[in-house]
Amino acid sequence: MEANIQINKDLIAASSTPIVLAILAEGDSYGYAIIKRVRELSGGRMEWTDGMLYPVLHRLERLGLIESRWETAESGRRRKYYRITPSGRAQLAEQRRQWEAVEETMRNLWSALQASIPAGNPEPAGVLSNGG
Repeated sequence: MEANIQINKDLIAASSTPIVLAILAEGDSYGYAIIKRVRELSGGRMEWTDGMLYPVLHRLERLGLIESRWETAESGRRRKYYRITPSGRAQLAEQRRQWEAVEETMRNLWSALQASIPAGNPEPAGVLSNGG
């Protein structure tokens, strides 16, 4: 994948729950560290902001999929740490099954599409490059 690719907002929104749950399944974390981990895991292709992350965290907490607690660091700074709950782990397993099915479907489509493109033709027959 290209480093400069822009991920569509709809894809970011759809993937935010499994991404956050998976990161918290690695261990408890706080907002900035989660944002940093997303950037690291995506090779810089997904740049989350506080405004994107915190609504997801609050929604997951309301649903009982994660829990939070306040801790004071050695620096004296208070941070809200998040932890995945047993319900969150079950939801993560379900999300993983769903995403694996979507990924397999897309890979099959990309392979079929690639196989149907004649040499030297960038578009398969019937596919419009203007998105319509």
